[in-house]
Amino acid sequence: MRGRRMNGKVGIALAGGGPLGGIYEIGALNALETALEGLSLTDLDLYVGVSSGAFVAAGLANGIAPSEMNDMFILDRSHHDPFEPDLLLRPAFGEFARRLSMIPELVQGAFLGYLGAPARGFVESFARLTRGLPNGLFDNGAIAAYLARLFGKPGRTDDFRKLERKLFIVATDLDNGKATPFGAPGFDHIPISEAVKASAALPGLYPPARIDGRDYVDGALKKTLHASVALKEGAKLLICINPLVPFDAELAARSGRRPRPLAEQGLAAVLSQTFRSLIYSRMRVGMERYKTEFPDADIVVFEPARDDEVIFFANVFSYADRKRLAEHACRHTLSELAARADELAPVFARHGIALRREALGGRLPPEPPAGKGRRLWNSVRPLDSTLDALEKALTRDQPGRSKGGKRDAAKTAAPHA
Repeated sequence: MRGRRMNGKVGIALAGGGPLGGIYEIGALNALETALEGLSLTDLDLYVGVSSGAFVAAGLANGIAPSEMNDMFILDRSHHDPFEPDLLLRPAFGEFARRLSMIPELVQGAFLGYLGAPARGFVESFARLTRGLPNGLFDNGAIAAYLARLFGKPGRTDDFRKLERKLFIVATDLDNGKATPFGAPGFDHIPISEAVKASAALPGLYPPARIDGRDYVDGALKKTLHASVALKEGAKLLICINPLVPFDAELAARSGRRPRPLAEQGLAAVLSQTFRSLIYSRMRVGMERYKTEFPDADIVVFEPARDDEVIFFANVFSYADRKRLAEHACRHTLSELAARADELAPVFARHGIALRREALGGRLPPEPPAGKGRRLWNSVRPLDSTLDALEKALTRDQPGRSKGGKRDAAKTAAPHA
């Protein structure tokens, strides 16, 4: 497929978002695979992943299709190792023990420091005790071990250098604050599973990942998508999925719903909204900058609706919710493709990709006149039985659909974004 590109390289960039982000991305990817003719998500030129997006991007680069990920990570029907979210919440006992062993020496040093210089005050003298706090609550080693097993199966690899496609997993170097693209020259000897572990090491939840004597944390600390990694590698069409957007209660209210104030829903809701707002505004700024830096690249962004309560208040550790979230993300993305068909059809057409009329309910712009581009539209064929089965599955037990209308950032798909 890569040899048939009409207008340069095609890549995908997947942002983070914890288990929720990964589930949303798998659902959205299933929608794209369903609705786009001439695009195979396991046969792109470039893959960029950050945090949970690194998990999914590494799977795609290893030839694991979105439908197979849906089985393995959400439905647990796969013959391969099913992924259980409990892997994400294994206590970091090793880190706890290491920090506890430091306490006696820290306490002794604090007392001696206070006695030797009482003018410094009790609080200042004992501030050193904070070094005894663990760097993270949970052990992300289980995630790396799972991926190492998964990528160790025949036809897959845990080695960046053995991949047929370019994969970049971005983490942040804790000691200098710089983004590190694992998979790039000089960083491609690191196992893919270890790179994902580093990229997903969210400070406070997971200890920094030590690789070659350096400590790495979540790649989202620097940028949300790190889309520039793919753009600098020559991507002319870059599909981006950002699963985290801040919730807009006013928009929800205009649709007739009355969500409770986030402040009444506890610390988790407040922190989630804060984090989402920070990364969302930063991403919008980055996308505007790319219009100037990469004027010949097409960037298409997909993300949830701002008034989507289903996504914001989801419980990703519930099996039923995981399945519902993936289906919800798939339906929402199909809906966005249909709503934005006038905008997206010519963008995709420049790269030999067509929107499937059947998957979008026929809501596509009129066919172009005979001449250039006509062959592309004529190449659209009725979907096979697999797609029919998928569409039937998606229509069963549909939860209520978000009514946000036109989405703010979901429209960031301009020919020169």
